Amino acid sequence: MKPLPLEEVVSNPVVHEWKTVDVTGTFDVKNQILLRNRYFEGVYGFQLLTKFTDTQGKSFWVDCGWVKAGTNALTRPDLPEIPQGEVQISARLRLDTSLPRGAFFAIPSNQSEGLVSKANAQSGTSTENFYLDLISGNDPLLTPAVPAQLPELSDGPHMAYALQWVFFGGLVVYGRFLIRRDVLSGEEL
Repeated sequence: MKPLPLEEVVSNPVVHEWKTVDVTGTFDVKNQILLRNRYFEGVYGFQLLTKFTDTQGKSFWVDCGWVKAGTNALTRPDLPEIPQGEVQISARLRLDTSLPRGAFFAIPSNQSEGLVSKANAQSGTSTENFYLDLISGNDPLLTPAVPAQLPELSDGPHMAYALQWVFFGGLVVYGRFLIRRDVLSGEEL
């Protein structure tokens, strides 16, 4: 599917979530957030969110992919180089509420509002109510080494779980039958 210009989908992001969009603008590397508790292939790390402003002046967060954590909690992770100046990027449109759950440094994660809203409150900035998962750009540095992971869409273990409950319900009925039978046979004696 061909990427759409961001201007065409920004008016109704709910309908266009997961669609690939193209946008031109600049990254603000002074406004970056590390979203902790992100794992990739069993290794602890962070999702790197960087503020982006398009040519129309709209600002939003871009998920620039996963970065490996430092050797200990006091060591800053090695962040990928993000080009300065105007760039064109291709990314997936995502809603504020669909951001992977985790916690920002110094921001409690027990509130019901989206993480983009929390990031805006923390940084004192204002952005759109969506974010972008970076896929690629016109500069090779813009292709994340580990891009944001797509969610797994599957039926999961739901059928097995349902069968467990049916089996459990059957055991309850059978157990009540045995208890009632014991009570009735005890009355005959």
